Amino acid sequence: MSAPTHTRSLPSVRRTRTATPASTRLHWWALALPALAFGLLLLLLAGSGEAHAATGEVSGLVQVAEQLLRAVG
Repeated sequence: MSAPTHTRSLPSVRRTRTATPASTRLHWWALALPALAFGLLLLLLAGSGEAHAATGEVSGLVQVAEQLLRAVG
């Protein structure tokens, strides 16, 4: 024997044009963070041929990261 089931009726949704492609704006970080990540990865790849792991010297990537942190902070 099957049990009776009840279905809920969903409220009707009005379709309105809230945002057109011309009026949509991005936040500043939506462009800045991917660009920053791309730049840091590019620096990491470019400087990988001159690895200074055993010498204790500060790499170019660390210097750039410190400069960015000083500029932002």
